[in-house]
Amino acid sequence: MRRPVCSRWSVSASGRPGWHRRGPRCTVSVGGDAGYVRFRVSTADEWWDVDLAAPSGEQLRPGVYRNAERAAFRTGRSPGLDVSGDGRGCNEVYGQFSVNQIETDTSGAITVLDATYTQHCESADAPALKGVIKYHAYRLSYAYTSDSGDYIGQGATQTHQGATSTFSLTSYGDGDQYNVSGKREYWTALLPPPDGEQFEAGHTYQAEHSHGASVAGLDVFGNGRGCNTVTGELTVTRLARGDDGAIKAFAATFVQHCEGGGPALRGTIHYYA
Repeated sequence: MRRPVCSRWSVSASGRPGWHRRGPRCTVSVGGDAGYVRFRVSTADEWWDVDLAAPSGEQLRPGVYRNAERAAFRTGRSPGLDVSGDGRGCNEVYGQFSVNQIETDTSGAITVLDATYTQHCESADAPALKGVIKYHAYRLSYAYTSDSGDYIGQGATQTHQGATSTFSLTSYGDGDQYNVSGKREYWTALLPPPDGEQFEAGHTYQAEHSHGASVAGLDVFGNGRGCNTVTGELTVTRLARGDDGAIKAFAATFVQHCEGGGPALRGTIHYYA
């Protein structure tokens, strides 16, 4: 099956900075409101419509919507989903979708949408159509992999996105504090740059628990577990600042070793980047 890919010039929502790119010639539009939204994309060769609907009388917000029915004909408290393209559609829909980000303007029009869906046509055990929708949305997530023997991550692997988790980035001392809460977990990363420096995108920093000359600070802890000493590295992949110089968008990867040990906690941070 072909997977249509269509991106266009996009602008940041709510004044957030971002990175723009142009894709194949296409038309992309979002109609409706947070109660019932239709995402449409078309090229010279094909077109696709994706309808996402909240349960009757409600508004879509970040979360997971299970037991979805065909959007225009949903019943009771069920959410709605309907993906069709090139003249093909379902009479009955079984599926679910996740909304990672959604924002509207003062008129109620959708300005930001980040969602994923799984749709089965005609029966719940039919083969699935899966897809991703991103409209003026930048990545907001935290993922980690913990080696066996790593105290902080306890050997686990997990991914947090907006459908299940909340995120914040705030100033903390000479650096920034990134917080994640969701899936019965909470995580904090303290990230100060080396003394007298500012973080720069595309740079890898040697890191320790406390920052110093030519050494960034790195302290990732969560669920009641933290390190007394840290060795590792931090790679800043994307970064944008506001007019006041504060970081507004940030993406990085890290490797953290606790107490001089070999097992590592490895993670990826995306905050609107």
